[in-house]
Amino acid sequence: MPLWLFWLLLGLIAGSLAKFIMPGRDPAGCIFTIALGIIGALLGGMIGTRLGWGTVSQGALDFRSIGIATFGALLLLIVGRLARRTK
Repeated sequence: MPLWLFWLLLGLIAGSLAKFIMPGRDPAGCIFTIALGIIGALLGGMIGTRLGWGTVSQGALDFRSIGIATFGALLLLIVGRLARRTK
C-alpha cells in the first residue's frame, strides 16, 4: 500500500473513531475527519513515543497505531472545543 494511502486510511479511521467517541457539533466533512485523524496520528505518535506507549507504525495498520492516532485526534477535539468555548 502506498504511504500516502496508508495515512489517508489511518486518518479516516482515527478521525471517525474520535468523533464517534466524542460526539458534538464539529465540522462533519470527510476532509475534516481525515485531517483530524492525520494530525491526531502525528500528535499521538509524539506523545506515545515520549510516554513509552509506542509509535504510529508507517505502512502497518495495527490496533496500536489506530489507538494512538485516535488518542491524538481526541486531544485535538478537546482542545478545539475549549478554544471555541472561550471566544
